[in-house]
Amino acid sequence: MKTSAMIRTGLTLILLFLLWTNAYTQIRTLNGTYVSEKAMDEFLKQQIDSGAVPGLSIAVINDGKIVFHRAIGIANLATHAPVNKSSIFEAASLSKTMFTYFVLRLVDKGILSLDTPLYTYLPYPDIAQDERYKLITARMVLSHTSGFPNWRTSDFADSSRNIPKGDLYLNFKPGTEFSYSGEGYYYLGKVIAHLTKNNLQTLDQLFQREVSIPMGLSYAWFSANRFIAKHKVTGYIDGKARDKWPGSIAGQDSTWFGPAGGLHTEAITYAKFLAALMNDSGLSRKSMEEFFKVQVILSDTAKNDGDTGWGLGISMRPGLTTPDNNHRGNNGNFQSYYRINIERKDGYVFFANSNHGGEFNEKLEAFFKKGVYSQSAERFGNTGKLAFSK
Repeated sequence: MKTSAMIRTGLTLILLFLLWTNAYTQIRTLNGTYVSEKAMDEFLKQQIDSGAVPGLSIAVINDGKIVFHRAIGIANLATHAPVNKSSIFEAASLSKTMFTYFVLRLVDKGILSLDTPLYTYLPYPDIAQDERYKLITARMVLSHTSGFPNWRTSDFADSSRNIPKGDLYLNFKPGTEFSYSGEGYYYLGKVIAHLTKNNLQTLDQLFQREVSIPMGLSYAWFSANRFIAKHKVTGYIDGKARDKWPGSIAGQDSTWFGPAGGLHTEAITYAKFLAALMNDSGLSRKSMEEFFKVQVILSDTAKNDGDTGWGLGISMRPGLTTPDNNHRGNNGNFQSYYRINIERKDGYVFFANSNHGGEFNEKLEAFFKKGVYSQSAERFGNTGKLAFSK
């Protein structure tokens, strides 16, 4: 009897210890505060329960390691299927950072140069009418100084230029200004496919060999496959389902490799990628320096959502002690965001199947700033809305 009582007492103490460690395990935020896993879980549950976003995949990195991960909420409001660890989200423009890593891997192999004009690799008939396009390099594309609009299908040229709607054009001489552009990434994707004897339908196979497999990224694809078809969550715009493969170019479908916004993944996979950038990245030292070096300075931070500059496929903004790096993603029905600090090796990333991901990020930042969570926590923090890039 005494032995049984001792066992029960021991088990009770172990249970209490596990509950205590879950409540008080501390997560270090980029704001310099600490939050417990329990407080984090309460905050996330409240956001899901409030209807702010149907589903979330989120991860936090401390000291270059993933210390927190949750896949919560609803994957499909009609069937009530829950989000789980295998649920796949559209990464939207977070695709650009991972594509940039892919490009730099090929630069390290000597397949292309950051500063060789892309037309020497592959002429581009879509913009051949403007000779200035022959100045465009991979560096300009990845730092958004190519001169292209974001998308020709939605960002039309000024009517005074008499450029037909839907035609590709240049806003300025390449390399002279900053202008966020998915079109540049699309062109660079075509160049990469050409140089590696692929096309947009087969390029993801090379990405798997060069990036996903070496880095151990379980769920990261730029083109459709059976796993995505089975596990992809439904995206929503103001509660209305929009189930369509992302694309901004005429004729684009799920077979195309979408460098600017086609990545399909989830938080644990993407956080593993970000942690690799903080640790052993698999890139040469020169490429890593180029990745995070300020390629273009942004003087109007208000116009650029607080960003002060861009590296290659990644932007900079003021951090607690040193600049943070971040990227926003917005495919409408899917929104995403990451923010990291390379020196401190901290950060977070999330994916939401809703057009309210930006609002969620404001609340998350406010929660991180206060360091605790309560029902009234949303009163604190940011007052302006973060304009998520497409």
